[in-house]
Amino acid sequence: MPAPVHLSPSLASRLSGCAFLLTSVLLAGCGPQGAGDAARPGAAAASAAPVAVTTLPARKRDMAVLLTATGTVTPLSSVEVRPQVTSVIRQVHVREGQVVRQGELLFTLDSRADEANLAKAQAQLARDQAALADAQRQLARSRELLAQNFVSQSAVDTAQAATEAQQAAVAADRAAIDAARVPVAYARIQAPSAGRMGAIGVYPGSSVQANVTTLVTLTQLAPIAVAFNLPQRHLADALAALPGGGAVVQATLPDRGDALTGRLQFVDNAVDAASGTVKVKALFDNRQGQLWPGAFVNVALQASTLVGAVIVPQASIIQSARGPVVYVVQDGKAALRPVTVLHAQGEDAAVQGVQAGEAVVLDGRQNLRPGSPVVQRDPADATPRGGQRPRAAGSAATAATAASAP
Repeated sequence: MPAPVHLSPSLASRLSGCAFLLTSVLLAGCGPQGAGDAARPGAAAASAAPVAVTTLPARKRDMAVLLTATGTVTPLSSVEVRPQVTSVIRQVHVREGQVVRQGELLFTLDSRADEANLAKAQAQLARDQAALADAQRQLARSRELLAQNFVSQSAVDTAQAATEAQQAAVAADRAAIDAARVPVAYARIQAPSAGRMGAIGVYPGSSVQANVTTLVTLTQLAPIAVAFNLPQRHLADALAALPGGGAVVQATLPDRGDALTGRLQFVDNAVDAASGTVKVKALFDNRQGQLWPGAFVNVALQASTLVGAVIVPQASIIQSARGPVVYVVQDGKAALRPVTVLHAQGEDAAVQGVQAGEAVVLDGRQNLRPGSPVVQRDPADATPRGGQRPRAAGSAATAATAASAP
């Protein structure tokens, strides 16, 4: 057995350095091809584990362009009923909250003094009519005597003047009667329009002052209007929707899900310089009385329709530094598509840049890169918003292997 060779520390250090240098040279000779492949982004994405995603096909259909706003229910007419003469309430013929027709009797005032003045004017008319009849008889007699040369022409002229004066007096009496009937008519207060009665603040015996005391407020409920404001950029759309009876407008009460349908009726003639908005009104039948004056409603005006638009879920659109993009699945891999959003409504968006029928990635898009392999899963298996997303099968197997490794 040969004797062991003992090396000095300096010689051992030199041999170790030579061995390390030789190993580095061998690795450098076989390493450039592998390093180049790893530097390619596409190769790295292709070699990555498939990403589990859910997709929905892009659909092609017509999409209504809806302009939404918050509106206020406004009655077409709301009248404060006031007396036109100073008097006392004699009788109240209606009750609070009652729905009345136009011309229905609401209140009766004490009109005894006015009725007496009317009777006095009628008596004066009767007296002047009797005097007119006597003057006409005198004129006829004077003309007969003039024909027989018993009176002069001046006597006939005098009788003619007296007759004409009495005719004027009778005309004045008739005018006085018409004037006396006006305050008598004011004693009967009738509904100026159909509507619903508000709170009544007077009672029989209450003293009221002409054009001052408010007896009741009468508000028209059917039809009724909804007023809302639109931004100035939508003014052209609102004006284009006016002809032909007005575009369809839907109003939804905050505490109710069903929408009421009306028609655009009015667009203001000026833009509010302070807010940059224009006032708009829509008319609703309101036969069921669901819209109440002063209530707030959510309004949607159908300004136009995008015919044959490509529709994708809004949740699939990613806002990147270069604009909105979506991922589509093409040949089992993720492809990035820049899109232009034409209109967004609810959970859908009309876009350009995607063809109808392409599979648009909805869930899992945050884990994608262009060219990443994907595994499509059933949309029913997707985790609802707010829950945890399940891991892919490949990831679970890798985790299990890693856990069992020593």
